Amino acid sequence: MKALDIAVVGTGTAGSATALFFARAGHRVTVYERVSAPRPVGAGIMLQPTGMAVLSRLGLVDAVVARGEVLTRLVAETPSGRRVLDLSYGDLAPDLYGVGLHRGVLFEALFRAAKTQPGLTLELGRDIEDLALDRAGTWLVERRTRRRLGPHQLVVVCDGARSRLRDDTAHHKVVRRYPWGALWAVVPDEGHRFRDRLFQVVRGTRTLVGLLPTGLGPVGGVPHVSLFYSLRADRVARFREAPFSAFRQAVLADMPAAAPVLERLGGPDDLLFSEYHDVVMWPWNVGDVVYLGDSAHAMSPQLGQGANLALVDAAVLFDCFEGAESVADALFRYSRARRTHLGWYQLVTRWLTPFFQSDAWPLGPARDAVLGAACRLPFVRQEMVAMMAGLSLGPFRRLPLERRPPPRLASQERGAEVR
Repeated sequence: MKALDIAVVGTGTAGSATALFFARAGHRVTVYERVSAPRPVGAGIMLQPTGMAVLSRLGLVDAVVARGEVLTRLVAETPSGRRVLDLSYGDLAPDLYGVGLHRGVLFEALFRAAKTQPGLTLELGRDIEDLALDRAGTWLVERRTRRRLGPHQLVVVCDGARSRLRDDTAHHKVVRRYPWGALWAVVPDEGHRFRDRLFQVVRGTRTLVGLLPTGLGPVGGVPHVSLFYSLRADRVARFREAPFSAFRQAVLADMPAAAPVLERLGGPDDLLFSEYHDVVMWPWNVGDVVYLGDSAHAMSPQLGQGANLALVDAAVLFDCFEGAESVADALFRYSRARRTHLGWYQLVTRWLTPFFQSDAWPLGPARDAVLGAACRLPFVRQEMVAMMAGLSLGPFRRLPLERRPPPRLASQERGAEVR
């Protein structure tokens, strides 16, 4: 296919990765970003083998993983110490691992590469609100000026779960906001107490607190850890007005290991709140427009797959253009290629989330009894690890596994493992 004029809306994970793939293949790519000066922000995320494989194709994996924290396990237990989940990557492959990462590290690596990539133009401070189609192609319309930008032969929408561009294409979609979200903070971990595992404590379906080792962050040499705490969206205002000491005591009662993290928090304003969306649409393409990442399939972060699915979206979209007869043909291929993987993770996330974040209290005891027993069955445990690693396509079906030797990280030389 000849070189295309491509617009990418959004400089998040899916947007920057997509822009890099196509610009390196000789296409003319313009990235439109609402923020005038994008910067690395956000909580800790888990980078899975699927995401690392895409970053490897882009030549960025070593730089990203070097600032992360290698994870070998996910552990969830009740306040009394009863194990609800105990999953080890090694149960699927001895050299398999995940990486705890500050979201800003991933953003910075992708955005820095985009800024220096020939054939890629960044249009920052462009708040795109509408799409307009005519015979010349697809135009992007700015919100305030109503200026039309383009036309473009392909438009890749990667502007997140709150995308305003989904309503500009004529196909069915459902967008719901979850009633629950999470408070979170990323704090320094000078003693490097937290490493090796994502640790969660669950009490019923209304309390979930977690600690994710998050690596070195975008700058500096001090390890960090992410704290997250489940909370209903309609209770955030009450949380901010209540004495912070009550919050500290509640967290410590469930997870004493969080004490060093709580000491770094001065009050409720040190915790940010993230809400979740459930976005369902298929196909993800209409005409010469395609939706990637959270704009296409946002879901609860219960499985920790958001950034990884976005990276895979970008790689698969690029691959679908190889040998395609037209843009429409390539985009149709893309929607078919991603349907099984994304559909399975959306289904499992939708089914699993109420067992961890909901007002359906009877689901808590059922979860504690069933998941703990299931983890002791080798074949079930392997399926659960494949799901955690982003590799699952459904029962006993998996994506090919690309193995990487565990990196040697400076942060791993410090501190003692949290107990």
